Amino acid sequence: MTRVGDEGGGTSEDNNDGPYVHKVGVPPKQGLLNEIKFALKETFFHDEPLKHFKDQSVSRKLLLAIQGVFPILDWAKRYKLHLFRGDLIAGLTIASLCIPQDIAYAKLANMDPQFGLYSSFVPPLIYAAMGSSRDIAIGPVAVVSLLLGSLLQKEIDPKHKVEYQKLAFTATFFAGIIQFTLGFFRLGFLIDFLSHAAIVGFMAGAAITIGLQQLKGLLGVKTFTKKTDIVSVMRSVWTNVHHGWNWETCVIGITFLAFLLLTKYIGKRNKRLFWVPAIAPLISVIIATFCVFITRADKKGVQIVRHIERGLPPPSLDQIHFTGSYLVTGFRIGAISGLIALTEAVAIGRTFAAMKDYHLDGNKEMVALGTMNIVGSMTSCYVSTGSFSRSAVNYMAGCNTAVSNIVMSIVVLLTLLVITPLFKYTPNAILAAIIISAVVGLFDYKAMKLIWKIDKFDFVACMGAFFGVVFISIEIGLLIAVAISFAKILLQVTRPRTAVLGKIPRTTVYRNTQQYPEATKVPGVLIVRVDSAIYFSNSNYIRERLLRLLSDEEENHKENNQSRIQYLIVEMSPVTDIDTSGIHSLEELQKSIQKRDIQLVLANPGQTVLDKLHASEFASKVGEANIFLTVGDAISTLAPKMEP
Repeated sequence: MTRVGDEGGGTSEDNNDGPYVHKVGVPPKQGLLNEIKFALKETFFHDEPLKHFKDQSVSRKLLLAIQGVFPILDWAKRYKLHLFRGDLIAGLTIASLCIPQDIAYAKLANMDPQFGLYSSFVPPLIYAAMGSSRDIAIGPVAVVSLLLGSLLQKEIDPKHKVEYQKLAFTATFFAGIIQFTLGFFRLGFLIDFLSHAAIVGFMAGAAITIGLQQLKGLLGVKTFTKKTDIVSVMRSVWTNVHHGWNWETCVIGITFLAFLLLTKYIGKRNKRLFWVPAIAPLISVIIATFCVFITRADKKGVQIVRHIERGLPPPSLDQIHFTGSYLVTGFRIGAISGLIALTEAVAIGRTFAAMKDYHLDGNKEMVALGTMNIVGSMTSCYVSTGSFSRSAVNYMAGCNTAVSNIVMSIVVLLTLLVITPLFKYTPNAILAAIIISAVVGLFDYKAMKLIWKIDKFDFVACMGAFFGVVFISIEIGLLIAVAISFAKILLQVTRPRTAVLGKIPRTTVYRNTQQYPEATKVPGVLIVRVDSAIYFSNSNYIRERLLRLLSDEEENHKENNQSRIQYLIVEMSPVTDIDTSGIHSLEELQKSIQKRDIQLVLANPGQTVLDKLHASEFASKVGEANIFLTVGDAISTLAPKMEP
């Protein structure tokens, strides 16, 4: 019996019987239970996560299950002292970068500076125990901080600190719950619905928005808009140009911004000097703080941090809203910020896993990220995720395992216990400069140019997200990004491509005549390939498209005095599935062309499609003799039967 779905076969010459045609047989019927099991496996367990448990004892299975939840128990057994040197250097390097960034990012979220440090202390420890990436560096990031802050301030004025913090912890808790749920139920594929183009546009728009927001601190403007769109921000900047700008603040901010950008340029030009841009923010903070302290510039209008709470992060479980009006609000804000954080972290993890050639389980990552944010919400942290800039530094500094995150956490802890009073005179201008220099890399114009070259519709999605963020708001830009991504999916599903095929000279291969102009059409036959599954959403379009192509071909034949079309061959190799609406459309297609004395022929339907064609009895209506393994088989069989 023929193996249905194979591309091989074709025709082979037999001197006695002429061309040999491999018959397409009826595939063996699969039971309903087997079909359901196969569908569930491919949807949720395609990576076979339980294969390691096969043929193991109960105790061994229990150990593997624990190691699956806490990978540190597995790799810690093989951890050697020589690996610690790389992890120590990497951990110290990213700590020097994260401390000033955390203080700055907390301001983006409209929270006190210590909450940024808390979020680089507790979550990295949880991730080190549960995460599977060796390179990702955990902590607050600019985009999520701004998104969280903009959503929270629409509900509660940041001046009401206690209520604002409660809602922030509630949002962080639900962000973790959603991340954990997606990973636990293996629903990670849902985040793939946000296309790469939409993410590029969203990140670029967020970079512009974040940079504009920092003009308040960079220029020393005291009265500033709470809106994030470019028009409102620029109006707020220029209306304060004569009275609101502080020249000392401008000098500090612009000078150190130039220094930070210069160090980033040096690090990019010479990879061996990666440590220069990594330690530059901390050096800038130290120098700027010292200058403000000795000159008492704070008395001349330079705004400073003033106070950072000292000590361990306090428990905050009692501050999370599990009831009341803010429960739904916290869930909504947590869902939005959590999904963005998840998308960024998984993308970063996969990038570095590919560079070091190791496997990263996306669903395990989601469980780890979710758990760390759940625990973080109970220890005064806000939403944390993987930071691309810190992860890149971590990678280039030679990290070997997640121990680098542990080293970073210890340094942050020491900072919280000992050093925080020294940040009292840190000017807000230097924090603004650090943020601007950090988000410059989010504007990936090279990726935008590549998207324009490859796919114009993707570029529309990219620009839609970009302009939505810049001119309206972060959440509207995100909504536009998701909407355009779904619109592209719907367009591709509802309007699939079709191609008229012709024979490549001196071969038995049939290909798209637009791609291969030298391919010749077979007289009396129209060969069309359908490049999609046939579902309810596109079945009518495919039927109408085939009839339209058939009508066009018949007109061409009449104009050129060629023989009439006698066969319509539908090449079904790309048709991975078909539903009842699709079969019904094929039945209507067959009835329509039969009235024009044209026979429908099917070539190379896959096993799933053939199963359904037989189950619906459509195969018998078309005729077993009109279903072929390849287009070549169909032509060699039908050619002798065609009328002259």
